Amino acid sequence: MFQLLKKSTRPKAVPQQRVLQVNGREMPLTIRQNPRATRITLRIEPGGRALKMTVPRGLHHWEVDEFLERHQGWLTTRLARYGSEKTLRHDAEIAIRGVPHRIIHTGLLRGITETIVIDGQSFLRVSGMEEHIGRRIATFLKKEARRDLEKLVATHASRVRRPVRSLTMKDTRSRWGSCSWDGNLSFSWRIVMAPPNVIDYLAAHEVAHLREMNHSAAFWALCGELCPAMDEAKAWLKRHGAQLHAIDFG
Repeated sequence: MFQLLKKSTRPKAVPQQRVLQVNGREMPLTIRQNPRATRITLRIEPGGRALKMTVPRGLHHWEVDEFLERHQGWLTTRLARYGSEKTLRHDAEIAIRGVPHRIIHTGLLRGITETIVIDGQSFLRVSGMEEHIGRRIATFLKKEARRDLEKLVATHASRVRRPVRSLTMKDTRSRWGSCSWDGNLSFSWRIVMAPPNVIDYLAAHEVAHLREMNHSAAFWALCGELCPAMDEAKAWLKRHGAQLHAIDFG
């Protein structure tokens, strides 16, 4: 995030929506005026497919243009971390529990989505219309994520001796999981694309909040006790988490 102090200028309306060219890539940009803001803030939305800018009310349009021009290099570098947008189609690849699976579109209108192994290579077989491949894969991943997380959460919850009231799958972009004070756990189903130790860490992290509703030293000690591979898993999410959010399932 970069910041620019507000200049004293005559008020002029700022466009609310733009398409910004960043190194040949078109990025939707939302610009919002905030009367309490004293500087410009620019953020890349989770998944790397859009930008969000907050500006002080009355800021001149040329100041916005100047700010964006100055930070083209920063945007180019940061967006490169997300890679190119992944298209889910026949013969493309998607990771399931950290293992690359090549997508096979059967062309059949009816059928289940399932993983198979042929000659040691992993495949994800998908039926239905071609334009629905992404949505069918998303439905499959949600079911797989729930199956994994229900088992892991039950194991960790029994260790901390805390009840779990509910477990919900969501497609959140700002966080991988959450835990409410009354024991409701929520997870991003995209985590099932990560390696098993990362999935286990996420389950342990949220279950640890059942006892420690904070990120204190006691919380991290408990989290590490539940998931010995915690540090490795956290590092993996930091390096690769944005790539999972960048996949468009349609």
